[in-house]
Amino acid sequence: MNVVAISAPGGPMVLKPERRAVPQPGPGEILIRVHAAGVNRPDVMQRKGAYPPPKGASDLPGLEVAGEVAALGEGAARWTVGDRVCALTPGGGYAEYVSVHASNALPLPAGFTYTEAAALPETYFTVWHNVFERGALASGEVLLVHGGTSGIGTTAIQLASARGATVIATAGSAEKCEACLKLGATRAVNYREEDFVAVVKEATDGKGANVILDMVGGSYVDRNLSAAAVEGRIVQIATQGGAVASADVSRIMVKRLTYTGSTLRPRTAEFKGALAAALESQVWPLLASRRVAPVMDMIFPLNDAWRAHERMEEGTHIGKIVLDVG
Repeated sequence: MNVVAISAPGGPMVLKPERRAVPQPGPGEILIRVHAAGVNRPDVMQRKGAYPPPKGASDLPGLEVAGEVAALGEGAARWTVGDRVCALTPGGGYAEYVSVHASNALPLPAGFTYTEAAALPETYFTVWHNVFERGALASGEVLLVHGGTSGIGTTAIQLASARGATVIATAGSAEKCEACLKLGATRAVNYREEDFVAVVKEATDGKGANVILDMVGGSYVDRNLSAAAVEGRIVQIATQGGAVASADVSRIMVKRLTYTGSTLRPRTAEFKGALAAALESQVWPLLASRRVAPVMDMIFPLNDAWRAHERMEEGTHIGKIVLDVG
């Protein structure tokens, strides 16, 4: 099969086409003939040598795919060969075939193309767990989401709005702020020109945000504590602005805040399977009706994965970048 591998840690051009043997599905797994694969920030980190795959996972990048079931491992009873699925993978998505645990796959939502479906698993699994499970966002509450036009951000805005929450999003340009508003945010903050803490306080009559989804870290940590409401929940999912921060932690006590976070890739297949079941029940109907949908930025051929990584690192994309595998 054709794959794109990381030839050595480095820039986008280290992503090189290779030929490899087709993997075989193990017990409880399915083999997927990949038609499209999502591109995510962890792929970029892995390419740079900063995010090694979990033990036993493929060394190829790629955490989400869409395609057809090509073969079944022992015990993978739900699926049949030819089923159209999308799936969360621990790696290996930049390839024509990938094996995944059967419980980590979901049927393509009605009417979705493979490229659209490949844009779903990584962001929807992440947002569902961190915003609605760890963050316990409820209807009528306020969500502050940083990086509003990222794949995670566009998903969080739509899902939170569809489930009755008010959303405030941060982004780095007027164009990106406008995109956040079109997706359902009631207020978009250009962080290059405005103080998001002040805007959140103004928009909530001084109460603050009930849930904050942050992928920045660094200087945002202390500011998030200021922007949070009493009994607020702050969920950290990345540290693009730095993993070390100085903060007035007394605000955690005074406001009775919960500061939590998670990473998805190292979690067990069983844990991810439980998330898949929740998504199929709670979110897949919203996708089928197009109440929510992936925001598509650009689609590149598999062999041009380096261009997709360049696009992501430029920071101007809005929504998801996807590889067309064929």
